Amino acid sequence: MLSIDHVTLACSELESLRAALAELGLATTYGGAHANGVTHMAARGLADGTYLELISRLPGPAASADRGWWPRAIESDAGPCAWSLACDDAAAEAARVARLGVSVSGPHAHQRTRPDGAVVRWEMVFLGDGEPGSLLPFAIQDRTPRPLRVPAAPTGSSAAGLPTGIAQVVIAVTYLPAAIELFRRVYALDAPSTGHSPRLGADLACFSGQPLSLAVPASSSGWLAQRLARHGSGPCAFLLGTENLEAADGRHALFPAEPWPGRRVAWFEPAALPDHGGHVLGISADS
Repeated sequence: MLSIDHVTLACSELESLRAALAELGLATTYGGAHANGVTHMAARGLADGTYLELISRLPGPAASADRGWWPRAIESDAGPCAWSLACDDAAAEAARVARLGVSVSGPHAHQRTRPDGAVVRWEMVFLGDGEPGSLLPFAIQDRTPRPLRVPAAPTGSSAAGLPTGIAQVVIAVTYLPAAIELFRRVYALDAPSTGHSPRLGADLACFSGQPLSLAVPASSSGWLAQRLARHGSGPCAFLLGTENLEAADGRHALFPAEPWPGRRVAWFEPAALPDHGGHVLGISADS
């Protein structure tokens, strides 16, 4: 099974998005500035050890000529921009994927300083072309204890509707067969099942037992087609998991649930989130 480490939402103003998520019942913890001197982040820790990351530029003139990660996504409030898988050996993962004929960069060492002064260090391996995690995930390995990087999840009963983890990363693509072949080749996945999401306006390919769905626009004029034209293939939505979708609806005020292959999905209000032309964040439970 693919082991999600975290997923990332890009925003032009970090505190505004933090406030919006808090209004939706998803309070975040400020995590500090990255060593590039350009970006900073906040995060929502989840019960299974994964987390939802918010990333933006530091306010004021950047202290570095480096534009940091995902500059276009940040400037345009793209919302979902990247996803990552945890790994125990970044160098070995880089070598494994390179043998499959996929372009690989890294491992690269990175760090940030938390507000309490603690320095967090990790390594990343970028797979494929484009920005890190824009289609294939980037691999990440901790070089300091993981609890330094990952904020603790709120305490409480999962039966009360608290998000349990990252249930699905939804990747927007222009051509399903090629994307399916790529993911099956890199991660030895079984053939996916198919479905449709009316709210996304997408036809789906969902890999059973995996936290991964591919989405292709069902029409050339909908939100998803417009997003693909602006940002290219990559994450377009994230689904948090829950053990009780009805309780989650009471906690978070979600749209009515829709079917999804193997699960039910209820979406947050788009207007409160980046790229508010469409649904970019939801909660799901097994059906």
